[in-house]
Amino acid sequence: MKSTVEHLSPTRVRINVEVPFDELKPDFDRAYKKIAQQVRIPGFRPGKAPARILEARIGRAPVLDEVVNNAIPAKYQEAVTSAEELTPIGRPEIEVTEIADGERIAFTAEVDVRPEIELPELDGLAVEVDEVEADEDQVTEQLDQLRARFGTLTGVERPAQKGDYVQIDLSASVDGKEIEEAATTGFSYEVGQGGLIDGIDEALEGMSAGEEKTFTSTLVAGEYADRDAEITVKVTTVKERHLPDADDEFAQLASEFDTLDELTEDLRERVGQSKRMEQAAQARDRLLDKLVESAEVPLPESVVQSEVDTRTHDAVHAFDHDEDRFAEFLTSQDKTREQFDAETREEAENAVRYRMVLDALADSEEVSVGDQELTERILYQAQQYGMAPEQFVQQIQQAGQLGVIYQDVRRSKALITAVRAASITLPNGDAVDLSDLLGDGDENDEGAAEELPAEVPGEVAETPAETPAESDQDGGSAAAEKTDAKA
Repeated sequence: MKSTVEHLSPTRVRINVEVPFDELKPDFDRAYKKIAQQVRIPGFRPGKAPARILEARIGRAPVLDEVVNNAIPAKYQEAVTSAEELTPIGRPEIEVTEIADGERIAFTAEVDVRPEIELPELDGLAVEVDEVEADEDQVTEQLDQLRARFGTLTGVERPAQKGDYVQIDLSASVDGKEIEEAATTGFSYEVGQGGLIDGIDEALEGMSAGEEKTFTSTLVAGEYADRDAEITVKVTTVKERHLPDADDEFAQLASEFDTLDELTEDLRERVGQSKRMEQAAQARDRLLDKLVESAEVPLPESVVQSEVDTRTHDAVHAFDHDEDRFAEFLTSQDKTREQFDAETREEAENAVRYRMVLDALADSEEVSVGDQELTERILYQAQQYGMAPEQFVQQIQQAGQLGVIYQDVRRSKALITAVRAASITLPNGDAVDLSDLLGDGDENDEGAAEELPAEVPGEVAETPAETPAESDQDGGSAAAEKTDAKA
């Protein structure tokens, strides 16, 4: 087989392949066997008719079609493998250019490839992070949350106020029509908690057991999403929460410590560690931004368009793919469809650009991923989805997503490698040592990096119900690629 590569652009190539017929004998054998099973020829059992008898009966063309259709994918992959500098990142567009029976077949394959990206020397990079400051309010908040776990609820004969727990019955109607899926009874809710229905907390404050109130709110899901509804709430009970005293007795009850001072000091250390994790995440994010800003990254149009399509699909999916409802939502956000499309394309281009840079970084640092690291990431993501590991593995295998997770781990390790090599300083110029959080480069360090929180600027909203089988094939889910890369 002969193959040549034409570079059409920094991100696209045409591979010209010519295969002599003597290399296609195994393909002809498979084709004759398959066709013989499908064609009934008197005097021969199914699958036993010789090749010359088959061709005499059905002609040469069906055999050639079968051979070409089956041989080209394998020969394309062989050509890609032999061209070591190529990394295809999309589906090829294949065109058969010649079928010279008995001599050769020829075809071309145009495909997007990962471009060459020149990155700066890692040890010359420097980023500045915010200083970690002790926050006693957070320590107190942590202590109060721990006390709340051991609190008790007691019924009261007074109007509800913020922090009380109420039992409520809810119903909703739009234009006088009751909405069955929005009705519930005996629902326990903490006043001021938020996240239930806009306006519910304002309605509940001041209500006593047995009272009922109606207010207007905009529904966010279901058939009447983004429509104003009349919400009726009835309070059946009001309870206040009593927290245990913060003393040595409580410390012994709630922890392994004997005194409140010991418990508080432990909480203070935990808050400090959390802030240092945020500092490490900030260093990682800012370093990645600097790498992207310093690199010229040609963008493969087909990959960008695939990212745009995925993001648009996810956005409209939240409205059951009802374009009219989606248009109404955009209007409520003072946004046109043209603005949405422009923002989506910009976000898609940024996502692809970040992935390209991380892949180039992983190549330059020769980052590899061990079985243990891959297993740890799979277990971590299974926990994030709330799925049993066995079920999660089955889904990602069926969806062909194992390679995506592999790439996520590889990108994570590459980025952590860059952070280790870079100079991290505070605004006053003092150096910041993050080695205890980032490890020293051993193959087991990736798990520690997994704990770093990630912020994703400019991303579209993630679909909460998205499963591994619904994410894209190139670099993770549409709303998580940069998150996963930084995790």
